[in-house]
Formats: sequence, structure tokens, C-alpha cells
Amino acid sequence: QSYCHRLQHDMYFLTSTSRLNEQVVDKIVLQLNRVYPQILTNEEAEKFRNPKASLHTRLSDLLKHLQKKGDRHCQEFYRALQINAEQLFNDLPSRKILKTPDPTEIDTDKEQYMLNDRGPVFFLACFSMAAGLALFWYCCNSETQVIGRARRILGFSPIIIGRHVRNICMLYLEDISRN
Repeated sequence: QSYCHRLQHDMYFLTSTSRLNEQVVDKIVLQLNRVYPQILTNEEAEKFRNPKASLHTRLSDLLKHLQKKGDRHCQEFYRALQINAEQLFNDLPSRKILKTPDPTEIDTDKEQYMLNDRGPVFFLACFSMAAGLALFWYCCNSETQVIGRARRILGFSPIIIGRHVRNICMLYLEDISRN
């Protein structure tokens, strides 16, 4: 991936509030002005260090200017950013993409948490739903005579099933047994 594309990808991250302060931007501009080969001319450096313009505007203009100039200029910007703000350089979105060796590789730590991110309530809800459907399917099967056994199971389940749900199930079982 070229440095211009990386800079395009990182532009929003860099220009968002409080990422870069004025001192760091001034140091980067001065380094780009003084490095060999000279990336920014003296006039361009003065324009991007102008304290009358807002920091966001100056930084956005600088990044757009470097993208127009080419890949070498963008590479020098990344070098200056690494020297003057190493922590921010390491947190860039394009750096995180470069650190991942294979995008199709599964991260086992994330996979482990992805399977367990629902929590115990979700598990209990799914288990209750499956148990209810299994009980309903088993009771509705016309080949088996389980109504008496199901009535005994539901009769001893005030802890598991609420009283109102138990009464509805009992009425349903009585209706099935009459038919």
C-alpha cells in the first residue's frame, strides 16, 4: 500500500480533535522544511505554521498538499510523525492494518470472546426455549401416551415455571387429553 493511500486512510484519525497539538504540527512542518530532500519550501512551511488559521485547517491542508506531491512526500511525513509523536504513529489505523500479517487468519483470543459475548441470560433463554419446544413436541406426538407423565412433571415445577405458565400448560394438556 502506498504512503499516499495510507495517508488518505489516516487523514480523519489525524485531524480529529486533540490528536495532534500545535507544537507537534509545527515540529513536523519544520522537519519537512529542513529534511533532505526538502519536502516543503519556506513559503509552504510558513503557510502551514500560520497561527491565524485553525490547527484543523492547517493540518488538513498540509495532508492534502502532501498527497498531491506524491508518495515520497507522504513517506517523509510519516517519518516526521514517528520522530515527533511516536505513540500517535503507533496508533494509526493504517499501522494496525500493517501489523496484521494475514487478514484471513483467525485471532483465537477474539474468537474465544466472540463465542461467549452473549452472557448467561442469553444461554438460559435459548436453553429454556429449546427445552420448551422439546417438551411441546414430545407431548404433541400422537404415538406416545405421555399426558399423565407430563402432568406429573408440570405439577412439580412451580420453581422452574411460573404459576400462570404452569396453569396454561395444564389446561392445554387437559384439552389434548379430552380430544
